[in-house]
Amino acid sequence: MQVLLIDDERAIRRALREILEFEGCMVDEAENGAQALEKLKANTYDLLFSDIKMPQMDGLELLDQILALGIETPVIMISGHGTVETAVGAIKKGAFDFIEKPLDLNRILVLLRQVKDRNLLVQETKQLKQVVKKIKGSAIIGESPEIEAIKSMIEKVAPSDARVLITGGNGTGKELVARSLHELSKRSKMPFIEVNCAAIPAELIESELFGHEKGAFTSAVKDRKGKFELASGGTLFLDEIGDMSLTAQAKVLRALQENVIQRVGGEKDLKVDCRVLAATNKDLREEIKAGRFREDLFHRLAVILIHVPSLNERRSDIPQLVEHFIKQVCNEHGIAQKTIEPEAILALSALDWTGNIRELRNIIERLIILSDQCIAAADVRRYANPSH
Repeated sequence: MQVLLIDDERAIRRALREILEFEGCMVDEAENGAQALEKLKANTYDLLFSDIKMPQMDGLELLDQILALGIETPVIMISGHGTVETAVGAIKKGAFDFIEKPLDLNRILVLLRQVKDRNLLVQETKQLKQVVKKIKGSAIIGESPEIEAIKSMIEKVAPSDARVLITGGNGTGKELVARSLHELSKRSKMPFIEVNCAAIPAELIESELFGHEKGAFTSAVKDRKGKFELASGGTLFLDEIGDMSLTAQAKVLRALQENVIQRVGGEKDLKVDCRVLAATNKDLREEIKAGRFREDLFHRLAVILIHVPSLNERRSDIPQLVEHFIKQVCNEHGIAQKTIEPEAILALSALDWTGNIRELRNIIERLIILSDQCIAAADVRRYANPSH
C-alpha cells in the first residue's frame, strides 16, 4: 500500500513511517499541504495521513483541494491537543477518520485494516460497474453438444490456476468463456482485468500491460500501474493476443515464466500474482510458422485449449439465444417484452451467421426496434439482411 504522510513535525513523520513500513507499506512524506498537493498531482497513493495545523496550507485546506480535484484516496487527519472538534468537522467534509497525538499504535493498525478493506471494496465496485451490463444474464446460453462440452471443460479447469488459450472466430463468445473461468475460480472475488491487444497501438501495449515510471516517455507525468499489477490476486485476460508485437510477447513470456515484470522506464523487478487467460481468432500455429508469434509463449499459454464454435456450428442453440436476447434487449431499452413467431425463429436459424453471436444480438435488437409487438418471419426477411 502506497502511503503519503503530511506533517510539519519530523518526529511524527518518523514515528508513523516506522509503524507503516513495519506493516509493509511504501511511505512518502511531505512537510505541508502545498508540498503534498504537488506529490498528489504526480503520484497515486492508497492512503494519506495529514496533520491539521501546518504552515503554508493546513490540513483542512488540503482536504478541500483533494476533494475539488476528485482524488478518491482516503485521508486520515492527525489532530493535536484542542483540534479534535476540527477533526470531526473534517470527517463531515469527507475525511476517512482521524487519530490523535500522541500516536496510538493499535488505533493506527485498526485504521490501516479498515482502509485496506475500503480500498478493496472500491476496486471491486468499479470492476462490477464496468462489467455489470456484460455479466447481467451472461451465463453461457445453449444446450448443443459443443456448448455442453465447453461448460464441462470450464467446470473442470476453473478451480485451478492453469493458463487457458481460448480460440474461435470474432463474436463467438470467447470473452464470456474467460469470465466464466474467472467467476468459478478461487480468484473470483479479485479483479478480472481485460486487455484487447488488437485495440491498443503497438507502441503503447507495453505501458498498458506493465505500467510505466514517471518520465519514461513524454506523456508519462506520473507512475502508473499496468494491467498485470491491477490484476494482482485475480485474472488477466489477454484478448486477441495474436495481434501482440513480438517485443511485448517476450515481456509477457518473462512474466509468465518468472512471475515478475518491469515497468517501462523502470529497473526494479515487481512480483505479480495473477492467472493469465488468452484468446485469439487467429491460428497461432500458422502465426508461429510465419514468424509473427513466439512458439515458447504459445506453449506457456496453451496449457488448456478451449475452442468456441461458430454459431453456424451450433444452430440448435439459436432458439434459446433468440429468447435470451429478446428479454435482454427489451429490458435495456425499457420497453414491454416482445414475442416472436416460431416461423421467425426458423428463418433466423436458416441464415448464414458470419458475425456469430454478436451479429445475432445486433439483429435481434434491430428487429425489436423495427417490428411490431410480435416479430414475424416477414420481419426477419425484411430486416435481418438489409443489404438484400
